[in-house]
Amino acid sequence: MAKLLLLINLFFLSTSISLCQNKKNIIIDADTANELDDLFAITRALIDPSLNVLAITSSQFHTSPHASNKSSNESHKINQKLIKLLNINNTKLAIGSNVPIKDTLNPFKSEASDLIIQSARRFSENKRLKILILGPCTNVASAIIHDPSIINKIEVYYVGFWHDKINNNYDKNEFNTRNDRLALDLLLNTKDLNFNVMSATTSQYLVFDKVNVFNRFKVNKDLGSYLIDRWENYDRWWNKKDTLKNKWIMWDLALVEAIINPDLALKNKFTTPSENLNRLINIFTYIDVEKMKANFWLKIERFFKSEIH
Repeated sequence: MAKLLLLINLFFLSTSISLCQNKKNIIIDADTANELDDLFAITRALIDPSLNVLAITSSQFHTSPHASNKSSNESHKINQKLIKLLNINNTKLAIGSNVPIKDTLNPFKSEASDLIIQSARRFSENKRLKILILGPCTNVASAIIHDPSIINKIEVYYVGFWHDKINNNYDKNEFNTRNDRLALDLLLNTKDLNFNVMSATTSQYLVFDKVNVFNRFKVNKDLGSYLIDRWENYDRWWNKKDTLKNKWIMWDLALVEAIINPDLALKNKFTTPSENLNRLINIFTYIDVEKMKANFWLKIERFFKSEIH
């Protein structure tokens, strides 16, 4: 049954790709149940006409105190909810591994890694599939290990680690990275992989204000109410200073906005960390925060108006 469902998914993916030659074809891999910013990022991607979101794959976040032993399944459930709220019919969902990679020679296969492989095979070096990793690199690393032929058919974008652009110093003590350090290192060590990073250092400046968000979302009883409820009721365990949750960093949204509007972000080439294969990767060093916010709300408001009509 699982193989049959995968074949059905791939048929629709093939159709979707052929009909969207002028759009950016992407897969989003996200630890959606971990906090809030993933939900904003996924919503933004799904409602933008310039993107063709082929699939959303769920990832684990096992180091969180809120995580169960099936955190990827939890992320999948929220992905299902978002798809339903947005009335999306042509984006496929797949569950990723619930554990990080422990053995690079034989990593755990999942629906997510299989779907990534089969999707990437339909692209080429001249027309690549963009994969946005909003959590740990587990599923994408697993896909590359199982089928290295996809390396030249994908561009990987990752939200993670801290980076000092002046001295080119890396700090891997960051949540997404900690959830699968081995998977990240595998991507850094893959010589021909087109690897792009929205560092935590850069994305930390995209901060949303609670009052503004609630005022804008309250006009929509479905999606708006759902995101407000998530903001209000999620136990933000890592931040005890802002106990009222008046502000929220939209780490993942920064990457999605940069993909949609490349002119709102700046990328530079850097050599990889000293412990990794010596090669060049792209790291975002600047984002236009105010324009990113303005674009987000413009598209959200248009979506809400379309729902009314």
